[in-house]
Amino acid sequence: MSAYLRLRAVPPPALRNSATWLERLFDDGAETVRRCLDQERIYAGAPAHEPGDRPRIEAVLGGRPVFRAGRPGPPLLVLTAAQARRVAGFLATADFDALWLSARDQLLPHYGGETAEPETWGAFAAAHQELRAFYAQTAEYGDAVVKWLSEA
Repeated sequence: MSAYLRLRAVPPPALRNSATWLERLFDDGAETVRRCLDQERIYAGAPAHEPGDRPRIEAVLGGRPVFRAGRPGPPLLVLTAAQARRVAGFLATADFDALWLSARDQLLPHYGGETAEPETWGAFAAAHQELRAFYAQTAEYGDAVVKWLSEA
């Protein structure tokens, strides 16, 4: 079974603290959806800009959890507009090659080993660019972010 990271930008005044309402955001299929390739491992090894700085982790799996009562699976995650701006700033300045080098030894065994490195690097680099573009646009509009890690 594959995991998918679904992202949706939401204007802060429209945001609700209801799992049912947040789930409905994803009904129209207009969100960014991509297969989740352990992308959080790329960012987990990134150095913090300041003590307690978390944008590197918040890029993929971070946010305030909103639990879905009576439903299996992980909670939905919500990043405030301020958190989304910090993530956008982190992604805009992050050196993907340096991030890859810090995570490559953990990742390659799961994706075909060294012989598959060019394809694996390409998939993670593409995901990084998609996250960078999503968060840059989200920050530009001043939106919050809702995430849903689901299985398909």
